[in-house]
Amino acid sequence: MTVATVGPVRVIGTGLLGASVGLGLRTHGVAVQLEDPSRTALALARDVGAGTPAGPDDPEPALVVVAAPPDVTSDVVRAALAAHPHAVVTDVASVKGYVLAELRAAGADLTRYVGSHPMAGRERSGPSAAVPDLFLGRPWVLTDSGASAPAALLAVRHLAVDLGALPVAMDADAHDAAVAAVSHVPQIAASLVAARLRTVDDTALGLAGQGLRDVTRIAASDPALWTSILAANADAVRAVLRDLREDLDTVLGALDSAAAASGPETVELGALATIARAIADGNTGVARVPGKHGGAQRTYAVVTVLVPDTPGQIARLLADVGDADVNVEDLHLEHAAGRPVGMTSISVLPTRAEHLETELTARGWRIVR
Repeated sequence: MTVATVGPVRVIGTGLLGASVGLGLRTHGVAVQLEDPSRTALALARDVGAGTPAGPDDPEPALVVVAAPPDVTSDVVRAALAAHPHAVVTDVASVKGYVLAELRAAGADLTRYVGSHPMAGRERSGPSAAVPDLFLGRPWVLTDSGASAPAALLAVRHLAVDLGALPVAMDADAHDAAVAAVSHVPQIAASLVAARLRTVDDTALGLAGQGLRDVTRIAASDPALWTSILAANADAVRAVLRDLREDLDTVLGALDSAAAASGPETVELGALATIARAIADGNTGVARVPGKHGGAQRTYAVVTVLVPDTPGQIARLLADVGDADVNVEDLHLEHAAGRPVGMTSISVLPTRAEHLETELTARGWRIVR
């Protein structure tokens, strides 16, 4: 693959995003210079193949990628602009308005600066979690500083495309409002739900199903990093949380009425409708989340298969699905509590579900209906 990114590229900050940028560029043969205040992180990023530690005799970079927490990003960007007067500088912080406002206030050269944010990540952090295809197929937001030179914008666009991402141009404040709704508040919600589990007894936790795991998956994220992100995007996040609090208070009022009633028929008029409306509004919201390949969501049929929890069984199942000439639209695995089996839910086109059930049953699989 021919890449448009001109090296050397200097990556400042060798955490998950920075090291993944380095790994992705190195797979294309682009020279990557690494910087990090942590000598251990820098050495680990070098060892995983993200680049080589920057030295005083290195050639000047054409592009600098700052991968630092939002609370220090503007300081690192300003230092990079001063240290490399001919380089384009971008950052990958998940908050853009805060960083841009600090750079403007400091009188930074915004012609060579372009804010950016790849919408990619993992629950794990650090260079050991980095992968070269982290950005593949993911949106990569580009925010014009208001003074960014066309060549600077093009350089950062090339970076995103070369790493397999999909560039999206947005205003910095619009970006921050968007990520508050689709990323930052979901993180808080997951963390708050998971925090309720601290005092739940083991017997109750033994009843947990996939729903709890789905809701709390991102609650394993790094507290220090998320504190920095949420503080930097406080205005946008608290606006969404206020609306969420109002909805929660409404549901609590309805539940108070239900709890005080002697039966469903004596519940205060409208309370049950309030609860139903909250669930229905959730249905409407989740239906708007982009589906496969970023298009509109489609309704699939789900074929659930009981799978022994032994090596090779998932591979055998998928091979049998392929032999049945059925395309897997989505796949979900849930382990049965206390049993050495799992339930694999395979989403397929509705017209292919009955055929798949018949084919898998003939091959010895047990269908869970």
